Amino acid sequence: MSYVLTPEEVRTKYGNMFCKGFYTIVDEKNGLAQIIETCTSKGSIEWDVINRKRTGGVITNMELEGNTVTMDTLIGEGQLNFGPASSELGGQGIYKLTVDGDEVHTFWTGIAGAGIGIGACIPQADTVIKTIYPDDFKMGGAHTVNTEIVTPKMIKVIIGMDDTDTKDGGASWVTSLKMATTCPYGKFLEHKIIQLNPKAPNKTTNCCSTAVSFVVYPKDLNKLVEHCTDFVVKNTLSDNTVMTVFTGLKIPEKLVNWGWKAKSTLYTKEEAYQAAKENDVRVINIDKDNGVIGAVAAIGCFNIGIKSAGLPEDFE
Repeated sequence: MSYVLTPEEVRTKYGNMFCKGFYTIVDEKNGLAQIIETCTSKGSIEWDVINRKRTGGVITNMELEGNTVTMDTLIGEGQLNFGPASSELGGQGIYKLTVDGDEVHTFWTGIAGAGIGIGACIPQADTVIKTIYPDDFKMGGAHTVNTEIVTPKMIKVIIGMDDTDTKDGGASWVTSLKMATTCPYGKFLEHKIIQLNPKAPNKTTNCCSTAVSFVVYPKDLNKLVEHCTDFVVKNTLSDNTVMTVFTGLKIPEKLVNWGWKAKSTLYTKEEAYQAAKENDVRVINIDKDNGVIGAVAAIGCFNIGIKSAGLPEDFE
């Protein structure tokens, strides 16, 4: 048997805890998910990261930045391996993640103090719908606990753009960042400046495109894209602006390679349209289309870290 608590009921029962954000993003086409969790304390989230690394489960990779951890996971089940942690160190992990309509269900096991995080901290995050507890649930001490945390399904969207400025004014990276920080739909995640081939004949000063990413409820995807399109239409200084849209967690490797080569290769617009078509990138021409190469490359380079901002020779 089990019982269910809402975030407000968890706060009432256990008091205010420390999770400040918890988002579950899915890419069902590729069988992947991503969880973004923010904690009040860096020490606590560091400890969680190490313990989740030990246990494995459905988590395949974790990146910690400040007080926020981004966890890449599989959709499905995975074996937890606590090893000596079960008797000496405590431990915590996700052994299953499923998608049911508009909901994501994450199934957790926690040992000793690690059980408090999955029993009282995460369950009271504002983005949680409910948490399902076993009838014999007890946190802390030497107890082993299991919880099922239910959250809304979200998807990831990357918006790329190029050629919003002219030689006399503007900057594409400023336009994209203003667009992202004023968007009323979804949650703004990252902003990137993508350095492109400085020998391109139709560049402004720096020859950079730009991109931003969001997580959004599927029902709001079209509204988000419409907001971004309208913002660019109203704020671009160029008549060659192009915007691109990619949805999902996994950018195709072919497009990543294409974007990297755009830093040293002079592609044609036709090649950019072909790359977009082959890799599920939507191209939105605001007017003319000289910006299509940079806007497509912005998607390809979005997940390559600091390399997005440099040229190949910067990393030799």
